[in-house]
Amino acid sequence: MCTEIDLKITDSEWEVMRVVWAQERVTSKEIIQVLQQKKEWKPATTKTFIGRLVNKGVLETETEGRKYIYSSKVSEAEIIKSSLNEYFSNICSRDVGNTIAYLLSNATLSFKDIDKLEKVLEEKKIDAVEEVACNCVPGQCKCKDHHCSSGH
Repeated sequence: MCTEIDLKITDSEWEVMRVVWAQERVTSKEIIQVLQQKKEWKPATTKTFIGRLVNKGVLETETEGRKYIYSSKVSEAEIIKSSLNEYFSNICSRDVGNTIAYLLSNATLSFKDIDKLEKVLEEKKIDAVEEVACNCVPGQCKCKDHHCSSGH
């Protein structure tokens, strides 16, 4: 049994997890029924993804009679945060602000979402810096060559 949870999941595993998060406790048959509305996967394909998620420690398995019941050991928010943190750790720190701006410009947001974002931005102003330092090694980005924050 896996003791460490691997939060890196593939797009296909995301599809399975979205069903589990929505249903909370679910059988493989129920996961298959939901995903057949969206994907043309054979039941065995879905079961393969379920097995991978169990091996990664993301899904928990219980038995009820002859059925396996799956539930998530990790919240959707935890997976999202882990994925975003990993992504941002792989890009130049000077690109993070532009990337967040791009995400915001392409997202559909409610007034409540915008209020929350405005509050976060106000709080971020307290610790803001004049210029974000590049975290790349020379040759990994253009910052070191051009000494400017634009052009990414």
